[in-house]
Amino acid sequence: MAWNAAGQTPSGQKSSATNIHNTTKNDEQVDAIINYAKKFLGVPYRWGGTTPSGFDCSGFINYVFGNFGFDLVRTSYGLAELGTTVKLSEIQPGDLMFFKGSNVNSTKVGHVALVIEVTPEAIKFIHSANSGVRIDNFKTSKYYIQRYVKTKRLDYPTQ
Repeated sequence: MAWNAAGQTPSGQKSSATNIHNTTKNDEQVDAIINYAKKFLGVPYRWGGTTPSGFDCSGFINYVFGNFGFDLVRTSYGLAELGTTVKLSEIQPGDLMFFKGSNVNSTKVGHVALVIEVTPEAIKFIHSANSGVRIDNFKTSKYYIQRYVKTKRLDYPTQ
């Protein structure tokens, strides 16, 4: 399923947000995406990188989702326009979290991460950061808390 920056399919239809945990098939797809993403833990960061030899943040998300037939826009700020905005209190595995880049005073999205686990103590996400692909806990990270912009939920088509 291809998406553009307006969150539309190629036919121009707006995506209809669905709760990705409504069906077992969607749960299985989200789990498969998360498990696949974890295979790249430790892959080095590379600006503009889109392969397992090195990823930047949006290159990593594109590579992982591309393995499951998603054709996403390439940049973190473009990805931030897809799907439906989700409150932090409603965040689920499979959602994408967006952050400012290194400049905390910026108002623009500069980083993207995939939510992999949500518990009362943690919102864990996997992403490609300066130290490479890694998992962080949003709830305990002063760095990411102050840079948080929004969370988006993509449709996970049942094909």
